[in-house]
Amino acid sequence: MQIIPAIDIIEGKCVRLTEGDYSQKKIYNEHPLEVALQFQDAGLERVHLVDLDGAKAGKIINWKVLELLATKTSLKIDFGGGIKKQEDVRVVLEAGALWATVGSVAVKDKTSLLQWLQHFGADKFLLGADVKGEQLAVGGWLETTNIHIYDFIAAYLQEGIEQIFCTDISKDGRLEGPSLQLYQSLLEKNNTLQLIASGGVSSIQDLEALRAIGCAGAIVGKAIYEGRISIEALTIFQAS
Repeated sequence: MQIIPAIDIIEGKCVRLTEGDYSQKKIYNEHPLEVALQFQDAGLERVHLVDLDGAKAGKIINWKVLELLATKTSLKIDFGGGIKKQEDVRVVLEAGALWATVGSVAVKDKTSLLQWLQHFGADKFLLGADVKGEQLAVGGWLETTNIHIYDFIAAYLQEGIEQIFCTDISKDGRLEGPSLQLYQSLLEKNNTLQLIASGGVSSIQDLEALRAIGCAGAIVGKAIYEGRISIEALTIFQAS
């Protein structure tokens, strides 16, 4: 199971939110490159980069941070937040992301996303499924829909999407453990799914539990920044 540390960006700085609430923002480092280099130096290979300003504004804002990390590190980067047009995908990929992370557009404008998949290739996308309960949430988690997570994932697997990360917003930033039951149910219903867990990871034991149920990866954020899990421990776990 791959460990994917998260770097969330507001105003060019590395931050974390709690339950997706922009008013519950904590700045951990004003220089995201320093954080990324720590991950790289420890032997981690990938990073989940989120433009929270972009997610809220509906347009990419912090693409320069992506470009900086892609230029100055060898990390494999998935980038999301504010990708609304085909041109946005081009900007993100040309700035150095290996994957464009899409969530809200997959819910609100499936026709456009299917065109992007054809143009760039489905392997260039990471599908983000953010949930409250089992319903999708969009727009930087500010809007809950009536779309069920199981139907959403099944539809996009048929379109060639391979990687999907699922965030239970009620767990995110709370360090109370991941949504194991939800993830296990998703994997049981879709046995070809490469599921990346996101939200709530607080310990190596949480990661062991996620690996045991078959998750392909786990995004780890606040647990790193709050010192619950050392970067070195994550490296050892991934190698085990």
